[in-house]
Amino acid sequence: MENFICVQCGTQFSETVEAPPSCPICEDERQFVRHEGQEWTTLKRLATDHHNRLEEEAPRLLGIGTEPEFAIGQRALLLQSPEGNLLWDCITLLDDDTIAEVNSCGGIRAIAISHPHFYSSMIEWGERFDAEIFLHVADREWVMRKSSRIQFWEGTAFSLWDDLMLADCGGHFEGGTVLHWPAGANGKGALFTGDIITVVQDRRYVSFMRSYPNLIPLGPAAIQRILKRIEPFSFEQIYGAWWKANVLSDAKAAVRRSEERYLHAIGT
Repeated sequence: MENFICVQCGTQFSETVEAPPSCPICEDERQFVRHEGQEWTTLKRLATDHHNRLEEEAPRLLGIGTEPEFAIGQRALLLQSPEGNLLWDCITLLDDDTIAEVNSCGGIRAIAISHPHFYSSMIEWGERFDAEIFLHVADREWVMRKSSRIQFWEGTAFSLWDDLMLADCGGHFEGGTVLHWPAGANGKGALFTGDIITVVQDRRYVSFMRSYPNLIPLGPAAIQRILKRIEPFSFEQIYGAWWKANVLSDAKAAVRRSEERYLHAIGT
């Protein structure tokens, strides 16, 4: 029995004797199946030619990403907070070196994930660090490996510890979640967005999509919902889903002007 992993999106599935016939996450219109067809791996195989890089992105904020790049290529963020560390989003590879380094930083109290494309091997991480996993209930159907560690939260906001707050913005996925870290940016606040709000190459702006690889935009109501859900938060910075995909100053204004530009571009 193996926990097979989809090579395209990096999601780990429940144990089976043979690889699953398909990956529902990749067959959804927001993702895609590899041109060569569906392909599977395992954590053991992945670790033979990949490793994780850990790098400080800000004080008390550690980026964790896999090299060479695997699947979607996101990096996770380990937020070191007084009452316990939170892993924001997740990556597939987990090896002994990563476990040792994360433990040296205080381990992981809980994991919170922005949306199903980054569920990856969250159960593996939860098991190895004895951590809860917080997911929005609207995305329950996309969980490919079940576990009692998963806590599905409901509503528009969910409080954690040390004033950390999860907010359901929808958009990319119905349960699309962002994390507010009020102590970030030297007390001015930071927002962790995955690609619910994605940081684009021009760091003065962000953008919003239903599907990034398939170029499916969001409509005005979805954009306005996202802006409404983040409006209560003060934040100077945004940390996106990839290395250096960050807006490091005046981030809330960047979101506002990005909304205006986006709605103008789609003719509203």
